[in-house]
Amino acid sequence: MSIVDNAGLFAPVSDAALETIPDEYVPSSGNWTGILARSTVAMYNIEAVSEADMPASILDFAEPEWAGRVGFSPTGADFQAIVSAVLEAEGEEATAAWLAGLADNGTVLDNNLVVMQSVNEGDVDAGIAYHYYWYRDQKESGENSDSTALHFFGDQDPGAFVSISGAGVLDSSEHQDTAQQFVEFLTSTEGQQAMASSYALEYPLNPEAALDPEVKPFDELEPPAIDPATLNGPKVTELMTEAGLL
Repeated sequence: MSIVDNAGLFAPVSDAALETIPDEYVPSSGNWTGILARSTVAMYNIEAVSEADMPASILDFAEPEWAGRVGFSPTGADFQAIVSAVLEAEGEEATAAWLAGLADNGTVLDNNLVVMQSVNEGDVDAGIAYHYYWYRDQKESGENSDSTALHFFGDQDPGAFVSISGAGVLDSSEHQDTAQQFVEFLTSTEGQQAMASSYALEYPLNPEAALDPEVKPFDELEPPAIDPATLNGPKVTELMTEAGLL
């Protein structure tokens, strides 16, 4: 979304679409809006480690004590968004050092589902992912997650980053009015509740919509304050390539 926005390809989103979404999930440009959110988490194997053993910061996974114990999926957009948050919060030098540590310590896996399965099977002690993979599996059968628990980072750590899905209207669209109406529906209480009640188990951003009560409440998360407009995909892939992760 930020790449398209920075290229000047969006028309401004209508005020009606923005009025139901908290300001921190709308980019400073106002040209698009967040519609759903995902919390970064660390899944951990409850037979190998306890909650007390989990790090206070996601940056700690680069430390030697986690060598061979942490799994992640660097090729996925999920992980790259998390790296983007680390870059914005900690700067380029610290992000490069963190990625180098993860490259040394970590087990590279195909996707977040495989991350969860690997933690569940004890192949790694912990894995970096988003919250909804675990909650979906628990809701279905727990087959891939029964030996795991979730660790939510706090105190505005980059590991508490909330990634958002967004919606906008291309300036080149030949159906501006209809497109704006659709974005307005996505941010309305009706649209937000429809998405919140779906299989996704992602957080609605309109406070009037509610997610399954078994999911950690959105207002208990402690994410860092990051303007979505500042997240930089090209620099992220550059740093990850230099670390040998892409």
